[in-house]
Amino acid sequence: MATLPDRPKDHPWTLRTPPGTSAYTLHTDQKDGRRILVCRVGSTVLHYDARCVDDLLAMLRQAGDWVELGGADEQKPAKEGTVEAWARSPTNPVGGWYGLKNGLRGRFAVYVPPLLEALGLCEPEHQPRNNRMRAK
Repeated sequence: MATLPDRPKDHPWTLRTPPGTSAYTLHTDQKDGRRILVCRVGSTVLHYDARCVDDLLAMLRQAGDWVELGGADEQKPAKEGTVEAWARSPTNPVGGWYGLKNGLRGRFAVYVPPLLEALGLCEPEHQPRNNRMRAK
């Protein structure tokens, strides 16, 4: 399995959403004894369980082909069969949401896939919408 390297707040990854329309940063941290990814999009801060990198890579490898991203806010339903739906599913390895801040738990499929691309673990598409990804 892939190992997510530590990346401190003062040296974050600078990434772009899959369509390339928005820049944001991600860094690793600890919160409540758990390793997390801290995502900063403008003044908004989202937290994701850091194990999502290994778990998403495993899901993509098992799928064996392209999987639609399907990013959606927490308050909106995620399209079935997408990365976003998987990241909320009670059947995923954490038994639910990888997002950790109530009200900001969604958009996993917008902000996490570019990190897997930066780590050389996956290949995402970069179209204006309806992007997909697959494991390398």
